Amino acid sequence: MSKLKITDTTLRDGHQSLWATRMATADMLPIIEKMDSVGYHSLEVWGGATFDVCMRFLDEDPWERLRTLKKYARKTPLQMLLRAQSLVGYQLYHDDVVRAFIARAVANGIDIIRIFDALNDLRNLEVPVAGAKKEGAHVQGTVVYTISPVHTTEHYLKTALELESMGVDSICIKDMAGLLAPLEACKLVKLFKEKLRVPVQLHSHYIGGLAMGTYLEAARAGVDVVDTASVPLAFGASQPPVETVVRAVAGTPYDTGLDLNLLFDIARYFDDLRRELGYERGVTRITDMWVFQHQVPGGMISNLVSQLREQKAAGRINEVLAEIPRVRADLGYPPLVTPTSQIVGTQAVLNVLLGQRYKMVPGEVKNYVRGLYGRPPVPISDEIRRLIIGDAEPVQGRPADTLPPRLEEARQEIGDLADSEEDVLSYALFPQVARKFLEDRRAGRLQPGRRTVKTGAGGKDAAGGKKKMDLKDITGLIKVLDETDITELNLENDGVKIMIRRGGDRLETGAQAPVGQASGKPEPEGRAERQADHPEPDIIEVHAPMVGTFYRAPAADAPPFVEVGTRVKPGQTLGIIEAMKLMNELAAEKGGEVVKILVENGQPVEYGQVLFHLQPE
Repeated sequence: MSKLKITDTTLRDGHQSLWATRMATADMLPIIEKMDSVGYHSLEVWGGATFDVCMRFLDEDPWERLRTLKKYARKTPLQMLLRAQSLVGYQLYHDDVVRAFIARAVANGIDIIRIFDALNDLRNLEVPVAGAKKEGAHVQGTVVYTISPVHTTEHYLKTALELESMGVDSICIKDMAGLLAPLEACKLVKLFKEKLRVPVQLHSHYIGGLAMGTYLEAARAGVDVVDTASVPLAFGASQPPVETVVRAVAGTPYDTGLDLNLLFDIARYFDDLRRELGYERGVTRITDMWVFQHQVPGGMISNLVSQLREQKAAGRINEVLAEIPRVRADLGYPPLVTPTSQIVGTQAVLNVLLGQRYKMVPGEVKNYVRGLYGRPPVPISDEIRRLIIGDAEPVQGRPADTLPPRLEEARQEIGDLADSEEDVLSYALFPQVARKFLEDRRAGRLQPGRRTVKTGAGGKDAAGGKKKMDLKDITGLIKVLDETDITELNLENDGVKIMIRRGGDRLETGAQAPVGQASGKPEPEGRAERQADHPEPDIIEVHAPMVGTFYRAPAADAPPFVEVGTRVKPGQTLGIIEAMKLMNELAAEKGGEVVKILVENGQPVEYGQVLFHLQPE
C-alpha cells in the first residue's frame, strides 16, 4: 500500500460544476502559488468548458490563462480534460486540428492530459492519445462510468485493457454523475489494480452523496489518486472536499501527507471569493439524489433548470427529467457526459416544449444518430433512426475519417485577425465565438477580469469602478420582477432609458434612443418578446423556437449566407440558434424568398421572436 495522492480540481471542474465556469484568471492568481506548494499530484486547471467560456463570457484568451498559470505553478503538474476527438468542443474535429491543438496545449504548459470519449468508443482516442504521447505529455486514458443494461464490470475492464494497450500512462475511472457506489468502487478498483500495470485514478461527483464513501472504499482497494476540490467549491455537483478526504485517511496507510492548515488557508481564500462573487455553497438536495433514478448529473440538472427558465418553462423540469431516460434509451444508452449529455438533454427539452417527440431535432442529434460521434453502446432501432435521419445510413468506420482537413481552411478564413497559431485553433474549434472575441480584441473592446454575480450599492462592480449596464444586468433585474412583487422598473444608463414592466403573465420592455442621437428604437434587451414590423398578410414569419444566440447560416447556393433575396426551399437552414451548448438549425417550413432579416449575427434572441420574413413562392 502507498499513500493516497490528490488531484485538485478547484480551478477547473470545481467552478465549472458550481459557478458555471465563471472564475476569472484574476481570481486564480492570488492563490495559485499557495496551491502549488501543497504537494498535490496535479492541478486540473484547463479543458472542459473553461476554454470557450473564457472567450464567450470572460473576455479572456484561454491560452493566455494557461501560460499565466504555468508561470506561477512551477512545482505541480498542470492537468487538463480533453474530450478525445472533440477536444474542448462539442463536435468531432479533423485529425489535423486534434494534433495541432494537443501540441500547442503541451507547449503552453499542460503536463497531464486526461482523455475521454463519451461513448467509450476508443476509435475516438487513437489520434489524441498518439498525439499527446508524441508531445511528451502524461496521457491518462479514461473509462466513463454509468449504469445501463450494457455497462458491466466486464465492459469497463475491457475498455481499460484496450486503453493500456494503446500506451496510456494511467487510467481514470470517470464517475461524472456520482453513480459509483462504495462497494462497487472497491470491486472495480481492485479488479483494475489486479489486471492493469498502470496507475488508477478515480474521479467522482458528490451529487447524490456517495462520493466520499466511494473514495474511501477505492483507497482500501488500492486506488492511486482521487480528485477533490477546496471545500468552498466542493460538495453538490462538484467533487468531495480535499479537507475531508485528507482527514479521513490521516494516520492510515493511505495518509496523503498534506497539511490541513495550509488547505484551510486556501479554503478561506476561496470562501471569501465565493461570498464576494455571490455564489452559494454546493449542497446535496433530495432532487439531486434523484440522479440514482434518472442518472442526470447535477451540473446538467442546473443547466436544464436555467434553460427551461429562459424558455419560460421552469415548471416543466420534472417532465424533462422523465423524458431524458426515454431519449437516452432511444439513442442507445450513451453515458450522460459532454457532449452526449447536451445531445440527450437538449432533445428531451425540445420533445417536452414542442409537445411532440423529435418534431425538432438539432444537428448534433442527427450527427450522433449518423454515427459521427462514435458507436452507441447499443444499436439505435430502425424506427428511431428513420424518425431522426430518414433513410440515411450511419457511418460504420472511425467517425473522424469522414471529416475534411480543417486547419488550413480555418487559417485562411480568420486571416489577419489571428495573431498566433493558438488563435487559429480557437477559431477552428469555435468559429462564431472566436471570431467575435478576436474582433473585440482587435477593436480594444475586451474587458477581462472578475464577473460579480450580485453588484454592490451604487452600481459599482467588484473592483469599485462604474458598472456599465449590459444584458446580464438587465436579465438580473428582470429576475427581481420574477421573484418579488415589484411590477415596474425604470432604468437609465449612458443616456438610454429602459422600462421593464410586468403585464399579466408577460414581461415587456421598452427603450428610448440615447439623448443626442437620431430617433429610432434600439433593440430592447431582456426576456421580453420583441415586436417586428407588422408584415403583409401573405408574408411568412419565421420565429425563434427557443432562447439562444442567433448566427447566420450558409445558403444552399451563392451568396455564402442566407440574406435578403435568397430563395430557400422547405427544410433549408435559414440560421443557427446556439442554445444549451448545441447549434440548433432553424429550417424553413415553407419555401420562399427572404425579404427581411430582423436579427443580427451573434445577437441574443428570445422564444417566439420574429427572425425572418419570407415571401412565399
